[in-house]
Amino acid sequence: MKKITLLSFALLFIGNVVFADVRLPKIFGNGMVLQRNQPIAVWGWADPNESVTVSLNKQTKTITATSDGKWLVRLDAERAGGPYQLAVNGKNKLEFTDVLVGDVWICSGQSNMEWPVSASANADEEIASASYPKIRHVKIPNTVAGEPLPDIDGAVTWQETTPANVGNFTAVGYFYARELRNALDVPIGLINTSWGGTMVETWTSKEAFEQDPEFAAMIANVPELEAEAIKGKPNAYPTLLFNAMVSPLIPYTIKGAIWYQGESNAGRAYQYRKAFPLLIKDWRQRWGLGDFPFYFVQLASFKAGGGTSATGSTWAELREAQTLTLSLPHTGMAVTTDIGETDDIHPRNKQDVGKRLALVALHDAYGKKVEYSGPVFKQFKVSGNRLTVSFDHVDGGLAAKNNATELLGFEIAGEDQQFKPAHATIKGNTVILHSDSVAKPVAVRYAWADDAGESSLFNGIGLPAAPFRTDDWPSVTQEVKYAP
Repeated sequence: MKKITLLSFALLFIGNVVFADVRLPKIFGNGMVLQRNQPIAVWGWADPNESVTVSLNKQTKTITATSDGKWLVRLDAERAGGPYQLAVNGKNKLEFTDVLVGDVWICSGQSNMEWPVSASANADEEIASASYPKIRHVKIPNTVAGEPLPDIDGAVTWQETTPANVGNFTAVGYFYARELRNALDVPIGLINTSWGGTMVETWTSKEAFEQDPEFAAMIANVPELEAEAIKGKPNAYPTLLFNAMVSPLIPYTIKGAIWYQGESNAGRAYQYRKAFPLLIKDWRQRWGLGDFPFYFVQLASFKAGGGTSATGSTWAELREAQTLTLSLPHTGMAVTTDIGETDDIHPRNKQDVGKRLALVALHDAYGKKVEYSGPVFKQFKVSGNRLTVSFDHVDGGLAAKNNATELLGFEIAGEDQQFKPAHATIKGNTVILHSDSVAKPVAVRYAWADDAGESSLFNGIGLPAAPFRTDDWPSVTQEVKYAP
């Protein structure tokens, strides 16, 4: 059978929609949520030079399609509300009903974002109580493409949060939305574009790689992709999910994004320091909405390769790369080392994940005066064989998990770079460390292991301390580079 490249398919698809009735991308549908307090992008296809009129609430705007049949209108900002009708008129008429205006969040990443409510902790109770008609969810089909697609490949449906629907929602996204809905009393829309087992590089655009010195040579060597060769293989090459599951959503107006991914990149965690910020900057540039909020979940604890400070921990290094990404504006991170499961890469407790992401959002995106982080390393001082470590985000003071008498997770090392477990004592807003095996300590690590679940430092409001290290000694993933 003759093979057809994805580019050829996309061109044929575009050709078919140009000379047709006025049409919108599939992300527009009954029951959708449009973004409040920002100009609302509405776009689509029509006959060349066709006049298209778009109406929402009390406003109407008209645009003329270009010579290739494309058109885009930006409606004036609307306050939260609805339900409304979105009407689009050309040579034919389209009407979308039960349209809400609120906050729209992209939910993306790999399996821990895709993980459904039905497989989460207390699923039966959560499903039975899920009556939030103003939280809406849409799942983007898991598809790949060798070139950016103009529209979603497959059917999509916006769904209201009911016991009949919520079981298939992204659990992290739903519990996040529920917290925001209860705190803000505005409609929340979730666009769930996630796929289990996927790496960060498949979610990033070709142009972003081409413009980055770290990845330019890599992307230049990617061949022209055949549809049959990549079908169902999201990690076969870079950009495949950006092309099929992100690009068709742009420029749908959004509030921001939440992200849970990294497990598939742990083997090259050091390069994630560049790959993950590149994705965030790429999405922000393409949406054209400025530095929109981008919040992510730090990897939970899991046995993975059993890595430790002694053997090297790829998961600890990936967590470090995630922490370093906080240097980008309007980013935030939910620490989850305490709610991982040693023998399961998919922790069932997605409720606390959603709550912690929501605290970040309430602080950063909505300007609420809430504590949103557990203790974060600030500095340390050495006095003889003891170290005093101080922290930021000590709201309510420091505490050991479940008020235990022993504080776990700290290690110290001397110039020999051999880390030993440290006796740790809380003193005010500091932690005092020492080890009989380390006479002259020079470095501290906390929760530096694949499975860091025993690490037990929290602040007074129950948020866990972020893993950290004070040394810059060589990483086990430092020389590992991505190659498709």
